[in-house]
Amino acid sequence: MRLKTILTVSVLLAAPAAAQDTSTRDHTVTVTSTVPVIAGRKSSLYVRERALPGVLKSGAGDKVVLFVHGAGTPAEVSFDVPYQDYSWMGYLAAAGYDVFSLDMTGYGRSARPAPMAEACKPAPGPQTGFGINCMTSYPGALTNIDSDWNDISAAVAYIKKLRHVDKLNLIAWSQGGPRAGGWTANHPDQVNKLILLAPAYGRTVKAQAPAVLPVPGPTYSTQSHDEFTANWERQAPCPGQVDPSAAASVWSEMLKSDPVGAKRTPAVRRASISSTGWGWTQEKVKAMTTPTLMVSGINDKQVAPERVRDFYADIGSPQKVFIDLGCSSHNAMWEKNHLILFKASLEWLDKGTVNGATNSMLKLGY
Repeated sequence: MRLKTILTVSVLLAAPAAAQDTSTRDHTVTVTSTVPVIAGRKSSLYVRERALPGVLKSGAGDKVVLFVHGAGTPAEVSFDVPYQDYSWMGYLAAAGYDVFSLDMTGYGRSARPAPMAEACKPAPGPQTGFGINCMTSYPGALTNIDSDWNDISAAVAYIKKLRHVDKLNLIAWSQGGPRAGGWTANHPDQVNKLILLAPAYGRTVKAQAPAVLPVPGPTYSTQSHDEFTANWERQAPCPGQVDPSAAASVWSEMLKSDPVGAKRTPAVRRASISSTGWGWTQEKVKAMTTPTLMVSGINDKQVAPERVRDFYADIGSPQKVFIDLGCSSHNAMWEKNHLILFKASLEWLDKGTVNGATNSMLKLGY
């Protein structure tokens, strides 16, 4: 079904306050990079903050959240869509949280290593299904899970100092699962609660990095509007699952986050390819004790729901909830049931429960 023919339906869930009452502020975080092509150099990361005006001025105590994005889409697009009530950041900010989001190296408004400026030469073999993998003069993936964790460490240290807190909450999507989940496993003393939407978890992940970095292969990826639409369509069989105006807002924000890619023909968003096949192992997950909420859309064709169920079975935390979210794809936060997701995340942050449950598998949105 074409996105343009899908009808919008109303969702009878109200945000805790009007998200438009919140304000945003931009931060630049300096990091000593461990990205191989710029290792050891000072680099910059874009961090967005969204909160009520009083919170921006004085903080929210320990009610601090950091969003971490997945592959392809930067954080301000993933979590702060400026259409109706589709901003996850805005929803939590309206509830009194001090909400931050991080663009990893090679995404959005963060530093983009030089190879990303080279023209895209499509990599041989099958493509990802949601864009094109590009080969450049650089011999492999630009970033990796270790450099991703280094970026998160820099952002967390900055936020902790800014807001005078010892811990914060992490929310992540897709490849943000290994990023934020793995970082939490390595730094449990700095994370209060964890929320993962469609975490890209794998039981066969290795403990050690490859002997040689970068991992050979494509350097960065691109996605055109047609590829963006086709990838979403294959995951949207429900009537009203996608509001075309919401989808248009997402794509518009995607191009705003990448002015260089927007000037290409066709216009594309660019993202560094990150090698994440090590570090966040089954053994580490079994040792995790951080209260964790995980969500999987029933129609997700990018991270199979079975992988998220495996994560629920493996994680050692006694406080864990799995949500099977109906009529939802990999892009659940941009779809019909987004407010169900947002409401569950707020209850988890506030109380460590969803519908009163602290350790359960739930079906919502059916």
